[in-house]
Amino acid sequence: MKKIISLFLAAVMCLSAAVCASAAESHTLKFGSDGKFTIINMADCQDGYPANDNMFTFINYVLEKYKPDLVVLCGDNTVGPGETKAQAIKELVSPYVESGTYFTMVFGNHDHQQGVEKAELFEMYKEYGGEYFLGFNEDSEESGRVGTHFLPVYSSDGSKVAYGLYMFDSGNYEYDENGEELGYACVTEEQIQWYKGRRDQLKEQQGDYVPSLAFQHIVPGDVYDYLYYESAVDLGELGRSFNGKHYTFVPKLQNFTGFLNEAPCPGYYNYGQLSALAKKGDVRALFCGHDHTNSYDVEISGVHVINTPAITYNSYSSELNRGCSLITLSESDGSFTNENITVNGIAAQDKDYADKIGVSQSTAKMYVVLAGFVLGLGKAFAIFGTLLSFLGVK
Repeated sequence: MKKIISLFLAAVMCLSAAVCASAAESHTLKFGSDGKFTIINMADCQDGYPANDNMFTFINYVLEKYKPDLVVLCGDNTVGPGETKAQAIKELVSPYVESGTYFTMVFGNHDHQQGVEKAELFEMYKEYGGEYFLGFNEDSEESGRVGTHFLPVYSSDGSKVAYGLYMFDSGNYEYDENGEELGYACVTEEQIQWYKGRRDQLKEQQGDYVPSLAFQHIVPGDVYDYLYYESAVDLGELGRSFNGKHYTFVPKLQNFTGFLNEAPCPGYYNYGQLSALAKKGDVRALFCGHDHTNSYDVEISGVHVINTPAITYNSYSSELNRGCSLITLSESDGSFTNENITVNGIAAQDKDYADKIGVSQSTAKMYVVLAGFVLGLGKAFAIFGTLLSFLGVK
């Protein structure tokens, strides 16, 4: 069986390499002459048709101000009735097409729930995104996963792949043998093998492992070991249980930066994706969405797991950090920086923008100050967390 799977994966690798080459012919992602490459990560737009105007005001502002080299839509991109799905996707991608901004996407757990299968949805992104949509599918049709793919970012002189971008469809939900829902899905063993194959293929071609980022919707359960203290017993609704362990909701403030406004909702299973991403040191960060009010950055075995907050005005979000992630890659040393660009942060600085979204600048500034206060308070209390870690408290 393992031999059959290996042969199948090899065939998929060969086919996907050809597809990737064909996609690269339409547009080659490349570092600028300044050695920088910028990515905007937009998560959980989660609106139907027509979507909220304020969301598009934000998207258009960000595209104009930061002029990203690539936008990644990080799942739960559209919801709403199946009969308006095509219109919703066309509307969602229109800012990128109209501004000439290249983009790709991954699916979340809600994208398909309105009666339209992901494979059909993916074709809509291709149709309405046209030349600016760089996504393609490297999953087998039998996997149920759609849109897992790899995008290379070439050096400024075009001579080599200087950075890699992995897009994972993290799935929808897991069910038991009776059809009862167990929880959210996660990246599969087959997808992990696909990543390893891509990683090693790049090393063979480039002479070394290529610095990379990964993007998916649902966060891996490993974060609980680093975000929350353990409990000796199952706390029920007062805690969470993952990885065979029980956790409190008491945060390990010393381990992360940014907002942890809600308990993350990872997959029910965990097939070791994060360990695989960390093993060779090529993947610098894994960006996720899904948990709308979080914007934390926690480093696990050398990989930064970063939650991009929701951009939605339709589903729940937080006025403290509603926005997107601005990621800047460095060609010279393979490093990256990440900045949370918030709606209120922009409104506090730009009165015209504040007026367009119907927010007073004083209100926006209040949220900015409050956000800074909360983050500062977290840093202060992190001192006690550091002390507890010295005492061996897990």
